[in-house]
Amino acid sequence: MKESGHFVAIFGGAVAGSEAASKLTERGIRCVVFEQNSLPYGKLESGLPKWHIKLRDKEERKINDKLNHSLVDFVPSVELGRDIDFTDVVENWGFSAVLLATGAWKDRPLPIEGIDDYVNKGFVYQNPFVAWFNTNHDPENSTTGYKVSDNAIIIGGGLASIDVAKILMIETVRIKLEEKGFRADVISLEKKGIPEHLSELGITFEELNLEGCTLYYRRRLVDMPLSSLPENPNEKDYEVAHRVRHKIVELARKKYLFRFEECHQPVGKIIEDGQLEGLVFQKTAVADGKVSKIDNSEYAVRSPMIISAIGSLPEPIRGLPYTGNSYEVTDTNTGKLKGFENVFALGNAVTGRGNIKESQLHGRRVSEQVMDDYLTWNSGDYEPLFERAVSDADEKAERIGEHLKKESTLTHDQVQSILTRVKEFQNKSGYDGNYEKWIQNQLPARIEDLLQS
Repeated sequence: MKESGHFVAIFGGAVAGSEAASKLTERGIRCVVFEQNSLPYGKLESGLPKWHIKLRDKEERKINDKLNHSLVDFVPSVELGRDIDFTDVVENWGFSAVLLATGAWKDRPLPIEGIDDYVNKGFVYQNPFVAWFNTNHDPENSTTGYKVSDNAIIIGGGLASIDVAKILMIETVRIKLEEKGFRADVISLEKKGIPEHLSELGITFEELNLEGCTLYYRRRLVDMPLSSLPENPNEKDYEVAHRVRHKIVELARKKYLFRFEECHQPVGKIIEDGQLEGLVFQKTAVADGKVSKIDNSEYAVRSPMIISAIGSLPEPIRGLPYTGNSYEVTDTNTGKLKGFENVFALGNAVTGRGNIKESQLHGRRVSEQVMDDYLTWNSGDYEPLFERAVSDADEKAERIGEHLKKESTLTHDQVQSILTRVKEFQNKSGYDGNYEKWIQNQLPARIEDLLQS
């Protein structure tokens, strides 16, 4: 164990945070990783739909390999800004550097005045909804429960909103099938698609007496951020992108039977007896990339469940500098925060993007051939995101390591002082320092295990 040297605090243990820890420990730099959840996996657990079993396990093993290291002190269930004060950490703990890899966990507010008064009263945000879905098979799950309703409304436009539509359709169909005495599971319904699964059972969608959910988007279908464009795109580039985007949505609709309405913007709410019972939509037009509302086109749509899936933002933390919805940095190469010499931000904490698929697709060119395989959305569709997150954290950690070479190292007493504080937080969390045992004890029940039992 190192008695002196540099000691770095990392907040967030998922893809970016674990990679930064790995890169710094390669240099012999000790790290403490503070994780707000009991597990360090971030949206691999809460945001990646649970049917991606192999990808989830593969990426989580990588994180374990990086955090289960002699130079890494892991501290679970500690949230920056709630359990530990940012200013205190920076000014009083004595760390050589503080890295923020806290990601984007807060849903972007739906721009309807007073709508948040009806959260869990007919209105739901995407992040807690998907987190619930990922554990709702576990009888011991204690997260907020949702009663999935037919004829639900989704407000969105990215691939996260398509995920929500898939979840709603799969869950409502599964429940109806079980009411009729058929055994149905999420994994099979997602893999085969609803029409094929029903056909194998000798039943039609109409016999389930379901209407299905509807995804509303304020722009045109072809404007959905489902495939990226090259720099300075020409007319042909737009034609290809529009064709790809149209194909993605139509293939998804064909396989999961949800409805889609383009050029619709929510502008009002319908409230009855303290519950959100629907939305008022206004039709829009898109010209030269700009959205305009069409006068006198408002109409009401009633629904028992309305889900907003319009993006995620970093949680605001007192003492941190912001520009818009992201941390304000003065050096994009290291993520150095404005006003601080040794505080750096990584990943979604800087970009403000929290949606896994949307972020991934913004960073790579999607060909029509890839989109022909969209129906499975296998690990190959997600892996570039993780690879880019690792690469970004790797490059920043390297530069931060070079920066620390110029700084004075901590003394034995300074290191021991930090370790004493770290131990106090570990004790509060019930963590005894055995990383492997902790992970095994904290892992939730896996749907694939329950289906095999």
